[in-house]
Amino acid sequence: MNYEILLGLRYVRAKRRNGFISFISLISTFGLALGVAALITVLSVMNGFQKELRTRILGVASHIQVTGYDNELADWQQVADAVLKNPEVKAAAPYVSEQAMLSFDQTVRGAMVRGVLPAAEDGVADFSQHMRAGKLTDLQPGGYGVVLGIELARALQVQMGDKVTLIAPQGLVTPAAVLPRLKQFTVVGVFEAGHFEYDASLALIHMQDAQTLYRMEDRVSGVRLKLGDLFDAPRVARELHAQLAGQELLVGDWTRQHANFFRAIAIEKNMMFIILSLIVAVAAFNIVSMLIMVVTDKQADIAILRTLGASPASMMAVFVVQGAVIGGFGLLLGVAGGVLLAANLDVVVPAIEKIVGVSLWSSEVYFIPELPSEILMSDVVTVTLIGGVLTLVATLYPSWRASRVQPAEALRYE
Repeated sequence: MNYEILLGLRYVRAKRRNGFISFISLISTFGLALGVAALITVLSVMNGFQKELRTRILGVASHIQVTGYDNELADWQQVADAVLKNPEVKAAAPYVSEQAMLSFDQTVRGAMVRGVLPAAEDGVADFSQHMRAGKLTDLQPGGYGVVLGIELARALQVQMGDKVTLIAPQGLVTPAAVLPRLKQFTVVGVFEAGHFEYDASLALIHMQDAQTLYRMEDRVSGVRLKLGDLFDAPRVARELHAQLAGQELLVGDWTRQHANFFRAIAIEKNMMFIILSLIVAVAAFNIVSMLIMVVTDKQADIAILRTLGASPASMMAVFVVQGAVIGGFGLLLGVAGGVLLAANLDVVVPAIEKIVGVSLWSSEVYFIPELPSEILMSDVVTVTLIGGVLTLVATLYPSWRASRVQPAEALRYE
């Protein structure tokens, strides 16, 4: 073993004459561990939120939508057959999307009406898993049934079997006036997607009923697609756009349709990463003050080694090793603690709530049963690298100070 490494390890293990230096070393180690653990935990929680939001949105929305320029598609079956030739496309379902007003017992609410084929819709969305009452298959052609989001049903104060009046914005033109188009629909189901935008404004009806109500004949608004890997949506959308280039069609994917949600989470995650990285930096640079005190305490030892022929670079290496070992131990402790905490938040959070007697997480407020967490190895590696680099940088100045010690000056009063 090189004597520089040997001396650095001995300085780490040795009991110092100055107990305050040992205390500062301990504080530096646990401060770095705490900062790293907090950073890993917060990033895991942000990843969990992003995954949960993505799951809830894509449980109702589609990975890719193919629509016409005028929001109408004449031969949707031909388009569906064409896009299904792409190996990444697993399912396709036509839909009709229009706006309407829903009225029940003097209460009126705006809604986005989506006409669907229940059997095909199950292939591209998860409505069947989110049903709180009734079934999606209860939507029958000509039956004029409607499945409402749970918040929309609460706002209208309707129950299963109630009849709501749907008011279409396209009116009937008569010699006397333009009359609104009205149709009564029976509530046959209620779904809860866990995303307020859909729960409070989406109403599902059979596609044939929607075509009849909005006078679309056999046309639809577009075709919704589900992919094997949702993260391939931008690439597959480009491929489908090139494949359908001869037709006047628009191809959009979920990353564009819901960009604001995911951009907001990404920005928040980046800001939390920067803020907590500063905490790690403060903890890492506590090593600077500790090493400076060690260098001051060991000036006589440094001077003796220099007189025995040790070079300034060797003296610098001794204290780099010491600081790196102390920082590395704190870094490994923080990574292990952060991973364990992030992986067991479902146990830790209820335990803290029980101890302090305060609810830290309410499923009624956030519509999520427990604090979400997803540990990504890329985040753990990034945090480890940043902590390691900051630790090494923190050792440079004290080590340089050690290499500048003059033996004659240090031993003058010894």
